Amino acid sequence: MRAHVQEMVFDCADPAALVRFWAGLLGGTPVDRGPDWSYVDPPEFVRLAFQRVPEGKTAKNRVHLDLEVAAVAAAADEATGLGAVRSGGIVTDEQGSFQVMRDPEGNEFCFVTG
Repeated sequence: MRAHVQEMVFDCADPAALVRFWAGLLGGTPVDRGPDWSYVDPPEFVRLAFQRVPEGKTAKNRVHLDLEVAAVAAAADEATGLGAVRSGGIVTDEQGSFQVMRDPEGNEFCFVTG
């Protein structure tokens, strides 16, 4: 059996706010299907959907997005302007550089080069 990814769904407290963060970061138009479900179709990327859940985030994500950018520091600066938070500093090795970030609800993602 082969399947393809239709969308990635994030559990969250405020779908309308979180979809606007990710749309600002990746592009696309935020869509609110209702108070409990929002999504965005970023250009050249799978749909990201956000569903309201009653419980808060309590641990590190088991899966996260690595977003390739031209300049890690500049991308991190732009993302913090949208509401993201840096987690540690930029790490550089022989493979390139990365910066761990957290979206406004604490979901981890990374900016990467190399």
